[in-house]
Amino acid sequence: MNIVAMIPARYAATRFPAKLMQMLGNKTVIRHTYDNTIATGLFTEVVVVTDSDIIYKEIADNGGNAIMSKKNHESGSDRIAEAAADLEVDIIVNVQGDEPFVQKEPLEKLLQQFDDASVQVASLMQVLADQKNIEDPNYVKVAVDRNNNALFFSRSVIPYPRSKDIAITYYEHIGVYAFRKKALLDFTSWPMTPLEAAEKIECLRYLEYGIPLRMVLTKYMGVEIDTPEDLIKAASLL
Repeated sequence: MNIVAMIPARYAATRFPAKLMQMLGNKTVIRHTYDNTIATGLFTEVVVVTDSDIIYKEIADNGGNAIMSKKNHESGSDRIAEAAADLEVDIIVNVQGDEPFVQKEPLEKLLQQFDDASVQVASLMQVLADQKNIEDPNYVKVAVDRNNNALFFSRSVIPYPRSKDIAITYYEHIGVYAFRKKALLDFTSWPMTPLEAAEKIECLRYLEYGIPLRMVLTKYMGVEIDTPEDLIKAASLL
């Protein structure tokens, strides 16, 4: 099976512009993500897909594989789909550029889901325990069914704890996806959906078009770099 990891890397992030080019220890965030993805040994190829000459040069000048996007894109999935369209590939893994602490075990579990022929898209989640983070809209929450298929994603608190007598486990959605090639290309052919537009969560498009997402529970994945404060947290983990 031909499995490719693609890292969408946008320079002008809304909440933290140029976050991927911030130094984290002795390397930029994007290079940590790229190098750690390669180090898993799970992929036929790893490539950064970017709209930025600066990010392209950062990867290429350090011996990495990068592709420049030809168009402007609304989401990371749209960006990697453009690059994947002409590739001979079975499974594509979207590793977010702001996930510098990529690890082998969760990605291996993610890829194992495709032993089930019914799985078209899979993604990661982790337990969210800190009440402050549960209530923070920067942390995307996911509710799942008994088979770990996603029921809904939201920046709001889901499920809402109306009954205080029930113990609730909250899950944070980690923005690492794996797709069969057709599912990814189908995604880019569909218009943005109302829930996706309202929440600014791209994977809601799959749910709105009736495509289940298989969620994989993983242990702590480190810090996703969304804000300057996250960069400080990440530096403490190195």
